[in-house]
Amino acid sequence: MDPVTHALTSIAIGRAGLGKTARTAMPALIVSGLAADVDWVTRLGGASAFLRGHHTATHSLVGTILLALAVAAIFYYAGRKWPKFAVAFLPILGICAVGAGVHLLLDLLNGDGVMLLWPFSTRWFAWDLTATVDACILFFLLAGLLLPDLLRLILEEIGSRSKQHKGQRGAVVALVLVALFVVGRAVAHRRAIELLGANVYRNESPLSVGAFPKGYNPMLWSGVVETDNALVNVDVPLTPGSVFYPQIADFHFKPAQTLALENAWNSPAAIEFLSYARFPMASVEPIGTGFQVRLRDMRFESESPGRRGVIAVIDLNALSLVVNSHFEFDSSFGQ
Repeated sequence: MDPVTHALTSIAIGRAGLGKTARTAMPALIVSGLAADVDWVTRLGGASAFLRGHHTATHSLVGTILLALAVAAIFYYAGRKWPKFAVAFLPILGICAVGAGVHLLLDLLNGDGVMLLWPFSTRWFAWDLTATVDACILFFLLAGLLLPDLLRLILEEIGSRSKQHKGQRGAVVALVLVALFVVGRAVAHRRAIELLGANVYRNESPLSVGAFPKGYNPMLWSGVVETDNALVNVDVPLTPGSVFYPQIADFHFKPAQTLALENAWNSPAAIEFLSYARFPMASVEPIGTGFQVRLRDMRFESESPGRRGVIAVIDLNALSLVVNSHFEFDSSFGQ
């Protein structure tokens, strides 16, 4: 999820009670709750580095443990240098474990996926229950954190005695609402998958389906369907009384199987890309005397450009032999 959601979640956990367990608990929660997103720096290395580095090492179980240990060690040794901030190692380690663990849990909830078992496995895990930037979750967190402070200021202005709970109740309510919202999304996700799988698309039955939430509307999902001849992007409304129309969809027809396409699928870049992509789609274009095959993941077709819009590009010569392959960011993603 986005860094703002991670930071607000850490603050809410701290205000709910964990922030009182140690002198530097709140800053430790925030730092450990954001530390995993240091992997965004891989974007500076280009699309290849981003594909291999984002949501991999720092978003694994091993990486989460190491990050918690590293952040805890920083706060522990900072406390030894400045006694005012002294803290025992085990308590601060527990706090950092909560911050780092909640970050991993939040990123498991969305459709981007994390390489949870790195370095022992390159399998990606994703629960597809939240959007990367989820307006509803942000609203619950902001309301729970800001409204108590606003109410306290109003009470102080009119001369009433304010309770010194420092927003604990609001933070607890916000976290409970987020948890209930995720449970509701799980129910809605199952319903969306059932609708997608129970329909036909231009007289073709689905081979596989996926449903991904819209961040701005909890009752609207983005569906992806693979059939024998196409990959289909279609909106799935779940509002009571709404009707799902599979006919109103974007059809992306698969290219004909050729030697060039077969060789492209077997190239190292394609194999690496396919380890991450869940709904891969190929396009083949003649370039000079040869061909260029571009592979994209249709899971992100409805998303904004550049978020995880990494594509594999494979160049082939006139004999359909691979001569070059690389990754790049898809500037046309979502357009």
